[in-house]
Amino acid sequence: MTTYPPADPADLETVAVDVEDRVATVTIDRREKRNSLTQQVKDDLRAGLGHVKENTDARAIILTGAGDKSFVSGANIDDFEGRSVHEQREVLSIPAIYEDVERFPLPVIAAINGFALGGGCEMAMACDVRVSAESAKFGQPEINLGIIPGGGGTQRLRRLVGEGMTMDLVLTGRVIGAEEADEIGLVDHVVPDDDLYEKAEDLAGQMAEKSPIALQYAKEAVLASSRQGLDEGRRTEVELISALFDTDDQTEGVRAFLEDRDPEFTGQ
Repeated sequence: MTTYPPADPADLETVAVDVEDRVATVTIDRREKRNSLTQQVKDDLRAGLGHVKENTDARAIILTGAGDKSFVSGANIDDFEGRSVHEQREVLSIPAIYEDVERFPLPVIAAINGFALGGGCEMAMACDVRVSAESAKFGQPEINLGIIPGGGGTQRLRRLVGEGMTMDLVLTGRVIGAEEADEIGLVDHVVPDDDLYEKAEDLAGQMAEKSPIALQYAKEAVLASSRQGLDEGRRTEVELISALFDTDDQTEGVRAFLEDRDPEFTGQ
């Protein structure tokens, strides 16, 4: 089970956390290095998620990068020099930061500003919904370094865009724009740069109105669809919806519908 040890956001060096109207905005801020993923960034991001989970009333998260140049530009390449096989396996052992984002119990929306390359593209794919600025760039260029993607790029990308296009992007290492990313299904929404956060906030706000328990279970059910066969996935779905019938939020949701009013979900 993934754990998220919380930390005071004031103590985080490379991640900022802001919560408003039950939406948490988590910003990776290493803009002088295009928000590349160092171990410090990964640790801070995990701790920031822990703070949101344990100490706030947030029901949805927007994950983005500071500045307008990069969402996450990828791994910190300086760390690769001299790294051993054992060290590399330890860095990317599951659950890595990508799984921490994917398995987080709240919906995570990627607001992609600028470059999302290598580990940055993998980070975006670990999110539940991807909103892209028109100027954003995507790619898995690891082949140019004599390596391959190691944070889920060969796995989540295929689930999103199919095997042929995954082979294209991984084997050529080419970088694509937001329009092509949208056409192949890598992102879900493309908006003008100035509208990026408004769109992400609108989606997150809609989710934050829902029952947090139902949000968590819905996310688990959808993720199960790409990891289980149909019969097993259906069994997971049935177990999750059945469990919701033992919650106050299910009772409130049904009652509100019958009384023609908005529900007041409490997360119980």
